[in-house]
Amino acid sequence: MYFDELALSDEVLDALWDMHFDECTPVQAETIPVILEGHDVISCAQTGTGKTAAYILPLLTNLAYDDHDPDKLNAIIMAPTRELAQQIDQQMEGFGFYVPFSSVAIYGGKDNSAWGNQVTGLQKGADIVIATPGRLLAQMNIYDVDFSGVKYFILDEADRMLDMGFYDDIMTIVRRLPKDRQTIMFSATMPPKIRQMAKAIMHHPVEVQIAVSRPPETIHQMCAHLYEAQKPGMVQLMLQGRDLKKVILFAGKKQKVKELARTLRTLKIDARAMHSDLEQSERDQVMLDFRNGKVGVLVATDVVSRGIDVTDVPLVINYDVPHDPEDYVHRIGRTARAENSGEAVTFVAPEDARYWTRIEQFLKKDIERLPLPEVLGEAPQEDKYRKPSRNGRGSRPAKKVFRHKRR
Repeated sequence: MYFDELALSDEVLDALWDMHFDECTPVQAETIPVILEGHDVISCAQTGTGKTAAYILPLLTNLAYDDHDPDKLNAIIMAPTRELAQQIDQQMEGFGFYVPFSSVAIYGGKDNSAWGNQVTGLQKGADIVIATPGRLLAQMNIYDVDFSGVKYFILDEADRMLDMGFYDDIMTIVRRLPKDRQTIMFSATMPPKIRQMAKAIMHHPVEVQIAVSRPPETIHQMCAHLYEAQKPGMVQLMLQGRDLKKVILFAGKKQKVKELARTLRTLKIDARAMHSDLEQSERDQVMLDFRNGKVGVLVATDVVSRGIDVTDVPLVINYDVPHDPEDYVHRIGRTARAENSGEAVTFVAPEDARYWTRIEQFLKKDIERLPLPEVLGEAPQEDKYRKPSRNGRGSRPAKKVFRHKRR
């Protein structure tokens, strides 16, 4: 389907034409018509499918055609991280180039001028507010923000926001919004807690399910089965002698990200950590240095990874196995972008083997297994791995020896 087949405003279509966007992605083709019709929507789609445009384009069109108070806030877009809020704001500028609507991005940081701009945007009634939950709530607690004109409430990456503990913040914000509004929710996964929140804040939502796409063949996927204690040595051996330009290591928790970055620096590897404890100015500087090649290795968490948009990353290392196939696809999708090829290596410790089994089942293939270098000692035997339960969530170690079978 092409964008000009949708009931988008002429101004939005002109911006798409200038940006050389012609054909819709599946999530855009499925979601945009439903949003334009005014329904509440739950869309299950992973990052990288074009979901941001799937709600920005109909939002701008609806604002153009619907009656709304130009002196009040009309739409709120919630995002889990500052990086994603910034990306949404940038795309809003592009798609909204020809429309007369104002927007303001509200996220954390120590920049006093940014705080002032955010206050001004809220007080004077920017048409669209793009915000992280915590920062918007902080503004609400200090200033009297008028939400009476809000007609559109959009939650992007809702599952991540709940994982980060923002449920109560979101519900506090929702209680301040008019009940007569359109609510749109995008989530990469649809766990029970998402459905619980949807039931609480939405009215008869239309559900749009977009299947998670598998990684492109341009990514050479590999795995290394090893013990947790062998991971630092494996990283060192993989990076030594390599032209270290834009390598990303993903770890499951920010504490491990900090420790891993410090360990790599002691090994004379130029590594920087990217996690939620950094101030906004620090995170911006890390990303700028990484994009410019001043930092060779970026160590990041899953949450922060959604703000990483660099086209020429040749290698991604999953220091920990992600627990969901969707997270795996997203992580390794940081390489082989913009028609480039790339490599992705995942470290699989015995305690994480059940998650890796689920990923291979999703991929419908066995991933190439790298031999463990002799200097690191023996690799775990397959009978040390845990057997996945039928529900796919893992179980206690099997009493009988479990050996992987080739599919």
